[in-house]
Amino acid sequence: MTEETGLRFGPIREAIHLCVDMQAMFLRDTPWAVEWMERILPKVVELTEAHPERNLFTRFITPRDAGEAAGSWRRYYEKWEGMTRAALPDEKLELVEPLRRLVPPGQVFDKKVYSPWFCGRLHQHLQERGISTVIVSGAETDVCVLAAVMTAIDHGYRTILATDALCGSADETHEALMSVYRARFGLQVETATVAEIVADWSEG
Repeated sequence: MTEETGLRFGPIREAIHLCVDMQAMFLRDTPWAVEWMERILPKVVELTEAHPERNLFTRFITPRDAGEAAGSWRRYYEKWEGMTRAALPDEKLELVEPLRRLVPPGQVFDKKVYSPWFCGRLHQHLQERGISTVIVSGAETDVCVLAAVMTAIDHGYRTILATDALCGSADETHEALMSVYRARFGLQVETATVAEIVADWSEG
């Protein structure tokens, strides 16, 4: 299988930038900190500033404690008790600066699981806005970004990954997932740099 890159399916129109979980708890000073996040932040900012009213920022909101979680999530938060809201300062759930200052006009979409599509509200919101293209940035490539991308594909959205505005906590799985996106999902996923996306994206 060949790995195709670039914007191959025409100009970017009717698009939203879905910025996944760029939160303080993933930036530093927690067990979930992702080293790459600080590195990609300038590129994420560049992408958000292209069309500030078309940013949708997701936040991963942990339960108050493990007992509030259901099924296997309870076991998960028993391990990560220090990341529950009972133990975590409220400010760690917030978007990192300078992204926080872009809300409004950008919007925040809170979720309790990896996928922002789980409850159905996101798809309904995008349909009401006439959105057909989802541009994805954020963290982590092999967890919440993966969940966001796969369901965007299922819903039929044109899905574009901003390659220099994505990060993961492990180089191996990040690179592996980028190869899968390009080779296995090449007809449904495009991968391009922030510069390429911003140059091609016009609205209004």
